[in-house]
Order: sequence, then C-alpha cells, then structure tokens
Amino acid sequence: MFYIFTTAAIVIGVLLDFIIGDPEGWWHPVRFMGAIIKEIEAKLRSRIANNPHEKRRAGLLLWVIVSAVSVIIPGAILFASWQISQHLYLVVASVMCYQIMATKCLRDESMKVKEVLDEGDIYTARIRLSRIVGRDTEKLDEEHVIRGAVETVAENTCDGAVAPLFYMALMGPVGGFFYKAINTMDSMIGYRNDIYEDFGRFAARADDVANFIPARLAARLMMLAARILKMDYARAAMVYERDRSSSDSPNSGHCESVVAGALRIQLLGDAYYGGKLFKKPALGDRLRDPEPEDIEKTGDLLYLTVILAVVVTLVWRMVCALLMGLI
Repeated sequence: MFYIFTTAAIVIGVLLDFIIGDPEGWWHPVRFMGAIIKEIEAKLRSRIANNPHEKRRAGLLLWVIVSAVSVIIPGAILFASWQISQHLYLVVASVMCYQIMATKCLRDESMKVKEVLDEGDIYTARIRLSRIVGRDTEKLDEEHVIRGAVETVAENTCDGAVAPLFYMALMGPVGGFFYKAINTMDSMIGYRNDIYEDFGRFAARADDVANFIPARLAARLMMLAARILKMDYARAAMVYERDRSSSDSPNSGHCESVVAGALRIQLLGDAYYGGKLFKKPALGDRLRDPEPEDIEKTGDLLYLTVILAVVVTLVWRMVCALLMGLI
C-alpha cells in the first residue's frame, strides 16, 4: 500500500503543480534550502583558511549537511504521517511532490515576458526576463529577450520537472527533495569564478552527475512531444545529435538543442553575465528569426514533455511493483 500511495502522490503532486503553480508569497522548501546553504556557507568560510584544499573540503561538508537535512526532515515527516494515517500520508506526500515540481511557474514566468513583448514593451520584458535568467538583460533587443526566455524554459524542463520526477520515481518525495537540494546548491555555489571555483566544485560536479540521465531522458521525451505537436521533429533530432555536446555543461545543451531544432531557430551564443562577456557556441540553425510565439510554443513542449514523463514514471513504478510482488 505504501508504494501505491506514493505513486498516487506523485501524480497528484504533478496535477497540483499544473493547477496551482508557485504563487508569490507562499512558503516553499527551496527557499528554506537556500537559507540553510547561505547560513552554513557563512559559518564555514569564517573558519577555513584561504586555500583551494580547505575551500573544497568546506564545500563538500556543506553539500553533505544540506543533502542530509533535505532528506531527513521530509523523510521523518512522511514516516510520522504514515504511522498516523495512510490518508494523511497521501495528503502530505502529494503536497511535497507538488512543491518539488516547477512546471507551471516556469511557463507562467516566461509567458509574462511574451505578454509585454506583444505590447511592444521591451523595457518591461527585459525586467521580467531578469527574474528567470542569470545573464545581463538591460541591453537585450527583442530577439535576445525571446531567446533568453526560450532557453530558460528549455533548460529547466529537465531541472524543474523531468529530473525531479525521475528521482521521485526512484525514491518517492524524499528522492525529489534530495534532487532539489543538489540542484539548489549548484545554482547558488556551483559557479566557475574566483569565489566559488573551489568551494562550489563538488556541488557543480554532483549536479552534473544527478542530471546526466534526466537530461537525456528529457531531451528524448521532448523530441516525442515535438512530433506530437507537429513541430519540426526531424530537425529537432538532427540538431540534438549535432549540437547537444556543444555547451560547456554536459547536460544543459540537450533540451536546448531539441527546442532549437523543433522551432527552427538558433539559441545560445555569446552573453554577458555580471558585465563580463562569455563566449558560448550557438545551438541550431538560424532558419528564421525568433518570434514571441516561440516562448509559448516552448511552454507547450514543456507541458507535454512533463505529461510524457509522468507516463514513463507510472510505467516504471508499475513494473517495479510487479517485480517486487506488490500488485
């Protein structure tokens, strides 16, 4: 029964995410993880010597502590809920699965960019884009604003939806929280700069490992989604095979290359971060100029990819249940 209730909680959590999303002002566990990371980082940095070895050890210690807390707390809550009532467990587990997903939030934030672009308000579009990307947006023209929105939805199809589902399929809500902790640490300290080159090295490598399978699974599901939505599936497959490894990250280029091919546009390329120009290879071919509608089309790809991932999750858990004699 525990396995069946957990599977039901995953599906309910995805549905809640599709319906509710992440309303502003609501408490979210990722913010709690972020606060823990900042607190531990500050304490560790105040106690270590300023050398690469000490920084790497401190970064590893931070990773272990945050990962442990992110698993132990939800695990204890779920265990206590199950002991009290199976139905209480279903409610608690469903809410946890919902909080782990970020599908609707990702689409909604990108659509806010499209809405003001449709009105010709490039200034507000840049501001709204800055909420979902790390690059400098103050001087971007319309094309690069569109590309920025498309790229962040494409890349986060894995980080915000498919990868959490992958780990929930393996380990239930606790697996989802474990992944979110890994991903949050990477987004906060996994940078290649003077501050985090050594301190955040383990967090960055751990995120690469955690996303290795999900990124490739997400890309293939996204290609299937492109075919269902009657986008350019053939070019999506071609660009994926050609450009998926062009990015510095071993994982981020997978979904982005699929989207570039499916939409017949070019993504990535050089961008400014903190006033500094970073050279990046382009993905895809410039067969046409990006349009605001491409943001909505990428959101459609995101949603259908997640639905397909849920189907894969259900099949996986059903097969596991049959093998374990649970059904």
